[in-house]
Amino acid sequence: MLGADPQPYTTIVTPTGEAELDAAISASSGLLSLQKTHVVGPFALAGRIRNDYGRLRIALESYGYYAPTIRISVRPRGDRNAPDAVAMDGTDPRLPEWLQAIPKGQVVQVTVTPTRGEIFRLGRVTLVRAAGDGTGPVVLNPAQSKALGVASGQPAVASDVLAGATNLQAELKEEGHALARVDPPKAWLRPDTHTLDVEYTVRIGPVVTIGAITLSGMRRTHPAYIARRMTMHPDDLYQPSRIESARQDLAGLGVFSNVQVNDAPPLTAGNQMPLSLNFTEGKVRTVAVQGGYSTDLGGRAGVSWTHRNIFGNAERLRLTALVTGLGGSAQQGLGYDVYADLMKPDFGSRDQNLSVRVEGIRQLLYSYRQTALLVRAGVVRRLGRLWTVSFEGQAEQEQIEQMGQVNDYTIISLPLGATYDSTGLSNPIDPATHGFRLAASVTPSASLLDGTSFFTIMQANASTYFDLTHLGLSRPGRSVIAVRGIVGSVQGASTFDIPPDQRLYAGGSATVRGFRYQGVGPQFPNSKYAIGGTSMDAASLEFRQRLFRSFGGALFADAGQVGTGSRPFQGTLRVGVGAGVRYYTPIGPVRVDIAVPLNRPNRGDTWELYLGLGETF
Repeated sequence: MLGADPQPYTTIVTPTGEAELDAAISASSGLLSLQKTHVVGPFALAGRIRNDYGRLRIALESYGYYAPTIRISVRPRGDRNAPDAVAMDGTDPRLPEWLQAIPKGQVVQVTVTPTRGEIFRLGRVTLVRAAGDGTGPVVLNPAQSKALGVASGQPAVASDVLAGATNLQAELKEEGHALARVDPPKAWLRPDTHTLDVEYTVRIGPVVTIGAITLSGMRRTHPAYIARRMTMHPDDLYQPSRIESARQDLAGLGVFSNVQVNDAPPLTAGNQMPLSLNFTEGKVRTVAVQGGYSTDLGGRAGVSWTHRNIFGNAERLRLTALVTGLGGSAQQGLGYDVYADLMKPDFGSRDQNLSVRVEGIRQLLYSYRQTALLVRAGVVRRLGRLWTVSFEGQAEQEQIEQMGQVNDYTIISLPLGATYDSTGLSNPIDPATHGFRLAASVTPSASLLDGTSFFTIMQANASTYFDLTHLGLSRPGRSVIAVRGIVGSVQGASTFDIPPDQRLYAGGSATVRGFRYQGVGPQFPNSKYAIGGTSMDAASLEFRQRLFRSFGGALFADAGQVGTGSRPFQGTLRVGVGAGVRYYTPIGPVRVDIAVPLNRPNRGDTWELYLGLGETF
């Protein structure tokens, strides 16, 4: 009846004893989903009740209960102990008038009682060939049978029966049957035996290989480079997973905003399926603002300009200019960091990138003042999914002032490195929840000052992450313990035989929080000027807890030391502890940490604040 006053109601669903089924029933009920947001009048409410019978029956049938009973009763709320005559059955044709007679504002209670009945099981499971797909019965190999996952005697769960068709079709295509099709199954209910007979119509088709591959949509990118880059080729077996992997690989170059791969039927001679790849190129030029702050290094701010396809082969050029030393207890004034990076992918061979940097640095640290020009070039090569190795050549011309003495250095070095990462993260600033990260480097160097001195810097860094969900203490990814260890050694020279910037230091977010940058280790007498050392070690233990959807917190303890010998684990051990908050954004967590030293050295800071993007390690 138009113009009728809204009839408020509450809904109670009696549990069936099967939690997953109860959730499906609640999700299917229009009475439950609409009771708060769409209040209606008596006649519309009666219609909503009648509609719920069909909705709930479908939910029960989808779990194999094809002979359920559903009872819906309505009574004014508060009359729970009233005689049955007060309640109205949801199928009673007098229900709309009965609801209309309820006093205005009186809430009614709708009680839904589903009874499952006996579960039905699958009876005959039949596979028949589609018209035009040859003759004879359909015989599945073990992998295809496993993909179908449906057999006589199983509970007749609708989602499993439907998924069987989808999974079998996917497996057939993965085995090279590009034209395979499995239609949605036909079903016959057998109430007398409580079974459900199922029939799948299957088109297998021939085994197909990849035919000609056409490329379109590229305006700045060289098609010849993309053709060399592709991991699929004509005459390869047609496999959707391999084709999708090739598509994702090309999309990951950073050049394209979209990459689409489509079949281009009909099949050509030899049962080959042509493919067409369509590319949409993204913006090649971007400008980004950078910034960060910590109480020891102060603030740093600047801008970078990036061209993502400068020569047409996905080469990336990035120009960056930063102002550094904006305050900070480890700084004596403003500095700068200006550099140009060029990265050329697939240099010489696939998965091998050339990286070149030219950099100008000026930093006025309490440990030393440095003005330097640095040039380096190297090759980074991926070895499988987890390992990466690198080799570089580096030349540096610098002037360093330390304790009133000014020296010029020319340093030649050949860094060698290897990394291992099993965290499975494509974005390095996403927080890891499992796995290991290992990094090791050996850097033979020569310093050309008053003759030539040779030395080798060796460093290793390891971190691991443990999700407390494995102990049943939290949901996945919510509570994580992170552990880090660092060790370094300089071989072949004593502390004062090598330039100050090549010595080993500790203190700051990269090693021991709670101590200012380079604030752990030997110092010049009666000053807070760090000398540096020829050995270093540090360790961190951190507990990370996500809170709500976008926030989190952390508790941590760091310890480390710097020694004057080449053997690590020497010197005065310094320990810092702290806590922080996290705000999780689509590009990574924003981190704010506060740390204090437990055994502060002479002239050391009493606390440190760190702001940054991404976790510390």
